[in-house]
Amino acid sequence: MQTDKSLSRRGLMIGAVQGLTALALAGKAAGETLPKMTVTRDPNCGCCGNWVEHIKAAGFPVDVIQVDDVLPLKARLGVPEALMSCHTAEIGGYVIEGHVPAEAVKRLLIERPKAIGIAVPGMPVGSPGMKVPGQAPQTYEIAIFSAGRQNMFARYRGLQQI
Repeated sequence: MQTDKSLSRRGLMIGAVQGLTALALAGKAAGETLPKMTVTRDPNCGCCGNWVEHIKAAGFPVDVIQVDDVLPLKARLGVPEALMSCHTAEIGGYVIEGHVPAEAVKRLLIERPKAIGIAVPGMPVGSPGMKVPGQAPQTYEIAIFSAGRQNMFARYRGLQQI
């Protein structure tokens, strides 16, 4: 009895993407260091410091630059006004704006999409650095953006992707 073992192009592509993702994640797990992140923040903002601690706990080496006005940097890097938050990070040629979970940053660095960066606008309760005792985490979206375009990159509730 013979079975048809031919694969469709879609099946091959799905398998290739899964294999590459597994290899990339295995490399990170095997001790490959994550790239350094530079975070620019207001020295008077406590939630920014909490977010930096979240990023460090995920294994990212971090340099922190404290400035009184982060707005000129955001404008120079191309962060859309509607996506601006309290701190801005740069890593691997991308901009990370606001309270983005470390796992979403890792995904961005693995997938390497053509974009300026990703952002969590505002300060959603329960996002990294924004835990509020007694309050349930909000659902929020992470936007991926490039010049003149924004799309949804992921949806989270607290630190969990949904």
